[in-house]
Amino acid sequence: MENIFDKTTADEVINRINKLSPGTQRVWGKMNAAQMLAHCNVTYEMVYEDIHPKPNPIMKLILKLFVKSGVVGEKPYKHGLPTASQFLIKEEKDF
Repeated sequence: MENIFDKTTADEVINRINKLSPGTQRVWGKMNAAQMLAHCNVTYEMVYEDIHPKPNPIMKLILKLFVKSGVVGEKPYKHGLPTASQFLIKEEKDF
């Protein structure tokens, strides 16, 4: 798996993002490009802004024990897995 903190990899990711447009066809899932960018931003918002509710202590434990390894591990995500509700972007977003 590539490391996004490596400059070459980071530059490649930034170039891919810069190529997106409102008309970019989705390759994965049901979101359009603007919704996908908002979806990717939710993690940042959870850490640095007080927009999304924080999980309670029991949920934190469950996430740490059962979910974290699948989210930050080496394996790519499988198609069709459910998305946590706070990461679902259903409304239209400005690109």
